[in-house]
Amino acid sequence: MVYQETVAAIKQLVRDGVVPGVNYAFIDQKDVTRGLFGAEQLIPGYEPLKPNQLYDVASLTKVVGTTNVILQLITEKRLALTDKVSDFLPEWQDQRVTIRHLLTHTSGITGYIPHRDKLSAAQLHDALLTMHVGENFEVKMVYSDVNFIFLGWIAEAILGQPIQTLIQKRVLDPLRMTHSTFQPEDPTRCVPTEVSPTRGLIRGVVHDPKAFVLKNHCGSAGLFSTLDDLIRFEQAMLFNTGQPIATHWLTELTRDQTPLGKQWRSLAWALLPTQLPVAHNCIWHSGYTGTFLVLDQTTQQGMVFLSNRVHPHAPNEAFLARRNAIINTYLAEKTVSSKTE
Repeated sequence: MVYQETVAAIKQLVRDGVVPGVNYAFIDQKDVTRGLFGAEQLIPGYEPLKPNQLYDVASLTKVVGTTNVILQLITEKRLALTDKVSDFLPEWQDQRVTIRHLLTHTSGITGYIPHRDKLSAAQLHDALLTMHVGENFEVKMVYSDVNFIFLGWIAEAILGQPIQTLIQKRVLDPLRMTHSTFQPEDPTRCVPTEVSPTRGLIRGVVHDPKAFVLKNHCGSAGLFSTLDDLIRFEQAMLFNTGQPIATHWLTELTRDQTPLGKQWRSLAWALLPTQLPVAHNCIWHSGYTGTFLVLDQTTQQGMVFLSNRVHPHAPNEAFLARRNAIINTYLAEKTVSSKTE
């Protein structure tokens, strides 16, 4: 499958200066098509995009790493979707919030932490646990990193190791995602992110401020990965071969798992409706730095998109609408492809 319109939209994204460059791949059953276009760095000097560089994938850490560790613990009966957060994090006082609420971003956890990015790891840990549940509890899906920071800490409480160590041992190593890491050794192998007024050019160090402070105790961001490793991850999920979670979860991930059952959110993943061959759901997730994954288990197709949309400057809000349009173009093209097969 060529995906001419999707590729054209990706290249136009770069030509219009919305992102410096894009590394992308399409998976069609056993066939994989890869591509790259543009630059990896604009400031302080131009660098062309190179194959298989490491990207700070930001919130893809949630679905590649933390979610799979949590689902493994549920399969091992060390945890349940109905378990209370307070059973594992006693400093958290609200006994209504469960593992399901965290995974579906329906916990309603809210609150303001003054000078958050200037706190130490211990101070930020304590401050996050003093946040409260607001009016959105169960009735509205509100995406928030704190849900997955808590999930990481819950995994740590059960297994006694930092969440990023657990992701390495339980997901990355078994899938042979050998280039993926939380601590890149060579910054030149990493695509840079923002030119920050306080941190300078961020390259080879996590962009997310909470992950930067919490380090290996952060389950919401922090992973660096390559196109090939994320292709390997998608293939494991699509083809049920060495996947990091038990087989039955693959079906569960295509269902709305929110308490009200109508908020288009699965366990960590967001849902995308399609109509082929019958109505079913793709799953997808994005990362703040300019990354996303799409998976369609029904047709065994997927897309990997890696950019550094925060380079040289964040937040680059113009990217979001263009990203969504690219995803819609991809879904339309793959649907036409599947109809003809």
